[in-house]
Amino acid sequence: MSCLAIRAVALGLAAASLAGCGFRGASSLPLPGGQGNGAGAYDLTIEFSDVLDLVVQSAVKVNDVTVGSVQKIEANGYTARVVVSLNPDIKLPANSRASLRQTSLLGEKFVSLDAPAASEAFGRLRGGETIGLDRTVRSAEIEEVLSALSLVLNGGSLEQLQVINKELIAALGGREDRVKSVLNQLDTFVGGLDQQKGQIVRALDSLDRLSTTLLAERTTIATALDDIPAGLAVLTEQRAAITKVLTSLDKLGNVAVRVIRASQANTVADLRALEPILTQLNAAGKALPQALELLTTYPFPRTVTDGIKGDYANLFVTADLDLRKLGRLSPVPLPSLPSLPVPVPSVSVPPLPSLPAGPGIQAPAQVPAIRPTPTPLPGIPGLPGLPGLSGRDSAGLPLGRGSLGLLQLLLGGLA
Repeated sequence: MSCLAIRAVALGLAAASLAGCGFRGASSLPLPGGQGNGAGAYDLTIEFSDVLDLVVQSAVKVNDVTVGSVQKIEANGYTARVVVSLNPDIKLPANSRASLRQTSLLGEKFVSLDAPAASEAFGRLRGGETIGLDRTVRSAEIEEVLSALSLVLNGGSLEQLQVINKELIAALGGREDRVKSVLNQLDTFVGGLDQQKGQIVRALDSLDRLSTTLLAERTTIATALDDIPAGLAVLTEQRAAITKVLTSLDKLGNVAVRVIRASQANTVADLRALEPILTQLNAAGKALPQALELLTTYPFPRTVTDGIKGDYANLFVTADLDLRKLGRLSPVPLPSLPSLPVPVPSVSVPPLPSLPAGPGIQAPAQVPAIRPTPTPLPGIPGLPGLPGLSGRDSAGLPLGRGSLGLLQLLLGGLA
């Protein structure tokens, strides 16, 4: 075999080998030192509805920092599937979003990966996972923006702006001061609303709670509205009586006003007379309730229960009722009792019948009735005054002072 034949066979084998490898041009070769091409890099698949002019080896960024590159772009029906490779140190939440952005107005496209807020993030994106269409978006193209602007400028109502401008000038002409005043007042009004926005929010919240309560009582309100006409009909029937009552109340009010005005001086005088009494009662403080409390425990103090250890207690009382000692119980002399005349009732003796006169017998003389003379009984002599007791009691207090001398004597010092 000649050398020419050998070279032809070698070239054929080389062409077949290259065709079997699926060489896609220089853009399919990894760039040396590029992001997402090192050891440990992992791949993600991102679905877009339109990738525009995104190409292989385009950058993949997180927070505008390049962290990977686009490895492959393929179509899956009407969906574009973009395979990207990320550096191994990039960790993103499982619910991260992807967007197709542009470096500048006429710059190149790149894929941007955005993590959600910290409160919404969960899980972690791992190699081989897919970001679906529901979490991808693309930015508007400059062509789309210019096309929309052209539609507004050409097919819109810009020609009417001149008419609107002329009408505004005609309406505001000569009224600049009033318009300025209205604008100043509007500024003040808006400023006041801004200062009271907290109260406005609270009022709206209260109105919301009121609406909720009314909604819960909807049945009751409907029943009340149904019953109100019947109640109004009853009031209409009783209108004359109600009018008479109101007229009587008016007359009563007039009389009450006259009475109050006539007794005003006396009422004020009575209130002023009560002032010193109330002042003294206030000055008494706790003495008055303590005295009333002691009165409710008479004749035994509250501490008497401390001396009773069972269900009952024996009580021995010795009362000395000697009149001579009783006379010395109180320093206030007792008045003497006046003489009590007790007349003896007269006893009438019935007259004796006279004997009939006989021959030789003279009738006896009439016997007078016996009427004893009433003899008055001697009066009870007055008791002498009761001077104060001399000496001191068991507590060391003088006996007979005040009105508690007898009480102290009878109760043995308990009073």
